[in-house]
Amino acid sequence: MRVISIPDLATALEEIRKIGADEPGQKIMAPKAVFRAVKVRDLTPVQANILKQEMLARGGEAVVARGTVTYTVERTDVLLLGTLKQFRQLIAKLKQQPFGLPRLAEKLAQVLESAEGFHPFRLNCRGRELRLGERTLIMGILNVTPDSFSDGGKYNTVEAARARALEMVEEGADIIDLGGESTRPGHTPVEAEEELRRVIPVLEAILPEVPVPISIDTSKAVVAEEALRRGAHLINDQRALADPNMAAVVARYEAPVVLMHNPSTPQYRDLMGDIIDHLAERVEYAVASGIPREHIILDPGIGFGKTPEQNLEVVRRLDELKSLGLPILVGPSRKSFIGYVLNLPVEERLEGTAAAVAVSIVKGADIVRVHDVKQMVRVVRMTDALVRGRSLER
Repeated sequence: MRVISIPDLATALEEIRKIGADEPGQKIMAPKAVFRAVKVRDLTPVQANILKQEMLARGGEAVVARGTVTYTVERTDVLLLGTLKQFRQLIAKLKQQPFGLPRLAEKLAQVLESAEGFHPFRLNCRGRELRLGERTLIMGILNVTPDSFSDGGKYNTVEAARARALEMVEEGADIIDLGGESTRPGHTPVEAEEELRRVIPVLEAILPEVPVPISIDTSKAVVAEEALRRGAHLINDQRALADPNMAAVVARYEAPVVLMHNPSTPQYRDLMGDIIDHLAERVEYAVASGIPREHIILDPGIGFGKTPEQNLEVVRRLDELKSLGLPILVGPSRKSFIGYVLNLPVEERLEGTAAAVAVSIVKGADIVRVHDVKQMVRVVRMTDALVRGRSLER
């Protein structure tokens, strides 16, 4: 006798199939085997009371703030607890209710579907392909800057950068992320002209020789446009399209884009809730600007606008970001929160990076952005073998 883990519908179906239930029975019973806890933020007491009543009627639970029933609070968050079957019944009922609940039902259905994970797909990066969802991909960091926190000045000549790009591909990198401006804490911003001077010669040198997609790590539309015009394959925007011209550039060149959470004023009411709400808003903006949803990758911004404790929490709760139903990129490599935990300088954070990468994969990361490609490829392959059941062969 044992307790087993059933994280999703696919696992539930497989466990029920193993017992020997017939196929119609499998489909009926599987939604009863998957438990979900869904947090809904900022509802009126009317909405919350109806939600609680309907969830309780189906055998689930709903947690609301004290005073919701007596209407002595203006707003409340709601924590819904139940099986997939109970949630499906709840959604059907909410679609018949007033007070904006049909719209809430649609969003609830989307979140529950996203929590099951996206189907593997091939992302066309302007002629080069990334196969997302089959295994964890490695994005190798190539900083051509004099002041990056870890490798500043190491690859700021064209030949050194070219050699490192080729070396990372040989080590197993699936993407090369080329950046010309340091974003470390306390960095000095550079003008677009200087960023272009650093990036474009390297881009032109590695494009003919590097067979994997080349990402441009920039938040400036001018830099992104010039790099895309010359053949770059995707944009890694640490400001999530804050430049008013960036979305139009990405859309025009039909490039995939990474949207990172990087708050200008890092104040949180609910850390993961605030990160997810912000990224959801940026996704809506991107889609409205002409960027296909399937071209968007999300990054929770480890190390940006967060304390060491908050960075640890982001990794620990990364699976909550799956609620948006998009591929997830994480970049914990050599970050200061690792130094905070281990009391080690940047050059001695390899093992800490490995731990953060492994846990990120367990929690749903699809791409990891790293400096130490050779070592992290080994960590990723082993973790994928444990988590995804994949062979160690590439």
